[in-house]
Order: sequence, then structure tokens, then C-alpha cells
Amino acid sequence: MISRKNYINNPNPLFTPPKNNKKRPAFIYYAMKKASEIDVARCELNYILQMKNIKIGFPIQRFRRLNEHRACAMRAMVLAMLYHFNISSDLVQASVEQLSDECGLSTLSKAGNKSITRASRLITEFMEPMGFVTCQKKWDKILGNYMPKIITLTPLFFKLFDVSENKLINAKKQQLGWINKNLISKGLKPIRMIDAQRRSKDIQIKNIFKYRISRHAFYKKKRNAQRLISLNEKEARQTILRALVAKYSISELTKLGPEGLKKQVNISYYYLKKIATNKYPDN
Repeated sequence: MISRKNYINNPNPLFTPPKNNKKRPAFIYYAMKKASEIDVARCELNYILQMKNIKIGFPIQRFRRLNEHRACAMRAMVLAMLYHFNISSDLVQASVEQLSDECGLSTLSKAGNKSITRASRLITEFMEPMGFVTCQKKWDKILGNYMPKIITLTPLFFKLFDVSENKLINAKKQQLGWINKNLISKGLKPIRMIDAQRRSKDIQIKNIFKYRISRHAFYKKKRNAQRLISLNEKEARQTILRALVAKYSISELTKLGPEGLKKQVNISYYYLKKIATNKYPDN
């Protein structure tokens, strides 16, 4: 039996910024500094606020405080959400999977399957019912399932580390001023705060769709490559040869000749072997 001390894969998760580590607005650095100086998991709000059922809005009774493992996860998650926070739209511009990876909360099974359950449950079972975040799900017509959640940070989230709503509003005004200055320099009309929010949200949804489409295409190609490579090499090469003969015109085949066609079969075979073992380049 696994002891309570050892049942968590990573007992000390920490937020690690992504490799590109882009420059963030001054407000983000200020908020992250505040959040790292205060124990957000033991903030008074976590004890006095009443959790609510997100679907029906009814209060949920709590019998105990956050256990230490979830508290550690929350400390890392708050910093990750702040790093990816879009000031003008209130959106976290990262998926739960990305947040989980950057906080060291993701796990891999022996079969190579990734799990982001620890991060996902922290958000859906605690941060959202407490009112620190709201989550929106959109249906993906291409894959026939829900896209990654769109996470919005509420003013209550910032009270976890003593950042007032006025401070947040001022940061939004400053950000809107920067956006409008950029638009005016391009000969475009300035926009209102509500327009900036809508535009940021539309861009994020479009980016999610683009990512999902490209990911879907990649894994479709990978499955086809794995199916072909699972055949014995001779049969796989014959299948590739038939596909190439069907692809090229008679004049192109004549120009290639037997050696050229054989070379194309070799290139295609080793390319498919590579595709069959590659991972999707999430970063």
C-alpha cells in the first residue's frame, strides 16, 4: 500500500516559465511578486469563502482546509496563471495541460500516457467553486469533443495576494492605452475596453482551433504511419511503392527511373518511421 506521504508524484511542484519566456507587462511581474511573498493556499479567503456548485449555484459545505499536496499545487498554479494572464481580457492564455506541465503537476504512466488530473481537479474542484476563476468550455466540431477550457481570472483571485480591484482596473486602462496607441499609429480607430476583451477572447478561441486542427492532422498522420510501419518492411515498402506509382504521372515515373523510384521509397519509409515515433511539438 502507498503511504499518504508518497502517493503524490511531485510533492513540491514549482512554476517554471516556458522556454520562450516572453517579456510580460509590469503589472504581471508585480502581481507574481506579491503572490510569491504570500502563502496563497493559506490566505484567509480560503477559510471564509463559501464554495458553490458551479452548475446550480448552491453552496458546498467544506469540512477541512486544503491538504498540503493541493496547497503546494495551488501555490505553483497561481503563479502560472498570472504569467499567462491577459490584462485586457482577464483570460489565462494557456491550456490546463500547459499550466500543468509548467507547474510540474503532469505525470506519465509506464505506457507513456500523460495525466493532468492533479491540475485539472485543483481548478474544477477548488479554484472555480471558490470563485477565483471561471471556466468556459466550447464544443469542437472537428474532433467532436470539448476544446481545452478557457480560464478567466476574477477580481477575487487577485485578493488572494492583496492586489486590489482598483490596481487591476488601472492596469487594464494602461494596457488599453497601449493597445490604442498602437492602433492609432497604424491609422486605425481606438477601441473601448469591452472591444479589447472581445478581441482578445476571439483571438484565443481562434488560436485554440488552429492548434486543435494542426494537432488532429499530426496524430492522424502519425496513426497512418504507425499502421504502415507495423507491417513487415517488405510489405510496407511495396505499399509505399504502389502509392508513389499512383501519385506520379507516366512521364515523371520515366524521368525518375527504377533507381530514382527506389530512392523515393527509401526516403518515404524512413520519414514514416520518424513520424510514427515523433511527439507533437507542443512547445
